[in-house]
Amino acid sequence: MKWRCTWCGKPHAENDPPCDSCGHNTFEEAVVRQDGDGQSGQTGQTIQTVDTGTTYVWVCSNCGRQHVKNNPPCARCGEHDLEKTEQNYEELETELQTPSWFEVAKPYLPVFGVIGIVLLLFGTGIISPSVIPGIGSPTPPDAPGDSTEAAGIDLDAVESQVVDQLAAERADGSPSTDDALMAYATYHNRVFIEDEYGDGSHSPERPSEFGVSCQSDLVSTPLSPFEEDINGYADAGEDELAADVTEVLVELDSMTEEYGVASDGFDLHVAPDGTVYVFYAAC
Repeated sequence: MKWRCTWCGKPHAENDPPCDSCGHNTFEEAVVRQDGDGQSGQTGQTIQTVDTGTTYVWVCSNCGRQHVKNNPPCARCGEHDLEKTEQNYEELETELQTPSWFEVAKPYLPVFGVIGIVLLLFGTGIISPSVIPGIGSPTPPDAPGDSTEAAGIDLDAVESQVVDQLAAERADGSPSTDDALMAYATYHNRVFIEDEYGDGSHSPERPSEFGVSCQSDLVSTPLSPFEEDINGYADAGEDELAADVTEVLVELDSMTEEYGVASDGFDLHVAPDGTVYVFYAAC
């Protein structure tokens, strides 16, 4: 026989009040029913369940905290007024419902939008991925002097002319100018000039950081400064400077021919005193 408390509905094995849950002194017989058609389980005993009836809790009238016993004061706020309320599981069922993926992602939609815009800028080339640390070639240091223009001479135009002239001189296509080696030469040329004229705060980077694949065979060196400084080319312009740089690099071709150089790169930079420096890298 099963018994339950007439106040809170808790089941008890014996009619032995008071209730150990709420302290009420009256029990009543619980309704016992067989499961299904009274089929016996594997042990040979009839499976039975007990209908415990309505379950009640005591809710604090001040803060709303639920208590299993009518045992004021409230454990949260100290209020002495606890109201008997039927236990309701509707809110629990609502909390257990699984939200859709859209509801989960909705607060993060602005973040996804920003990421999408950034990826679009990278994909279209408007922004280089190298601006992100650890992605792309290392950014060359701001070495003293100029790498784009000096004494009215466009140094970028000079480098472009040298690349074209080297391609014409190297009719067989070997060695060929390599973008990774050009980036490597640019970085290390500025590091070299920073050591000569600045604070030398940057150190050389590994070839792998620039995507150079021939690391074990890489040869790189700053060429001797040109005897004539940048002001000596002011009247002749880019053509004469490009011709002189090309001549030096072609001479290097003959010197490195026995090493089987397949690709190379160079960088042109003018120091603060007008000295022209060329850095060469090959493998």
